Amino acid sequence: MGSTVEEKVVAVIMVGGPTKGTRFRPLSLNIPKPLFPIAGQPMVHHPISACKKIPNLAQIYLVGFYEEREFALYVSAISNELKVPVRYLREDKSHGSAGGLYHFRNLIMEDDPSHIFLLNCDVCCSFPLPEMLDAHRKYGGIGTLLVIKVSPESANQFGELVADPVTNELLHYTEKPETFVSDRINCGVYVFTPDIFTAIGDVSSQRKDTATLRRVSSFEALQPATRIPADFVRLDQDILSPLAGKKQLYTYETLDFWEQIKSPGMSLRCSGLYLSQFRLTSPQVLASGDGTKTAIVIGDVYIHPSAKIHPTAKIGPNVSVSANARVGPGVRLISCIILDNVEIMENAVVTNAIVGWKSSIGRWSRVQAEGVYNSKLGVTILGDSVSVEDEVVVTSSIVLPNKTLNVSVQDEIIL
Repeated sequence: MGSTVEEKVVAVIMVGGPTKGTRFRPLSLNIPKPLFPIAGQPMVHHPISACKKIPNLAQIYLVGFYEEREFALYVSAISNELKVPVRYLREDKSHGSAGGLYHFRNLIMEDDPSHIFLLNCDVCCSFPLPEMLDAHRKYGGIGTLLVIKVSPESANQFGELVADPVTNELLHYTEKPETFVSDRINCGVYVFTPDIFTAIGDVSSQRKDTATLRRVSSFEALQPATRIPADFVRLDQDILSPLAGKKQLYTYETLDFWEQIKSPGMSLRCSGLYLSQFRLTSPQVLASGDGTKTAIVIGDVYIHPSAKIHPTAKIGPNVSVSANARVGPGVRLISCIILDNVEIMENAVVTNAIVGWKSSIGRWSRVQAEGVYNSKLGVTILGDSVSVEDEVVVTSSIVLPNKTLNVSVQDEIIL
């Protein structure tokens, strides 16, 4: 038996914390952003289920600074469902993307893994993790990054990189550059050998040494501390950039989809991407219907088994309906996420929208937007327990929780 069969692998998924999900409001007011449902499953479920496909996976760690109680139920349920141990590790403070990994190095190395996957929770992609691991074993070095080609206009919103076209070695890396460097960007998915801990430890040690040697003037001593703490290590600026071009890091390019889920609008876009992927990987989770005994279903649609949909409703494409939702006669749903316990009454229309928990939409009402996923009002968002009364039109608006709308609104943020 080859040695690689014996080697264990662990995965670490960075989930952030409550101070990080502010762009995701009002949806993150009710639930930690990583647990927000996308395509019928919590956001973090998609990278976790992708990790399940890694050969010899020993453990999955979720690292963040949410309260442990917020993840306890989910971690227990997903561990049982996937038959893989999943554990939540709470940071005492933000240590940076590499510092968080280093902070828990002793726990992560408990199973003596040969490789460590590091994933960001708010990345939406097909997660070709076994293929990345195979490529990394061929390359050598301490790490391999997942990369994708994007339009030159959008590249500077991400970490841009240059790789050798033959060997795939990472030659140059720069985070959100002011001038164009490359149309290849970092996807926020990595596989490392345990040598990554030495590289992170070296950065911390250098910072401590510099702080010790540096003489502080009396003026500086009076100023607020501006230096980066020694244990705060960023993966991009502190690890990837300095190690580029040193035969330490390599790239694996995906030709599939990739997005970042930074805003509610992007969660709707990513829900559609995952639903289309289900068509190929697990079609059994998608709904179907022709309008005889069940609602007409068009395209890729997820309906929770407990949701009640009237047979005269028409649903899809890109619709996800959560638990205990009630959808009345003649309702039309297009490109939307309907959350738990929502009621949509007869002949209402919802398109390019997210309808929050326990909200209700009255008869003949419309909740709609243009569907520009990355603009602030490109998707209409109703927060928790919002009531839209009969014959009201809500267009391109964000409505905070517990509001009642009895007049039509457009291009508004209703506080």
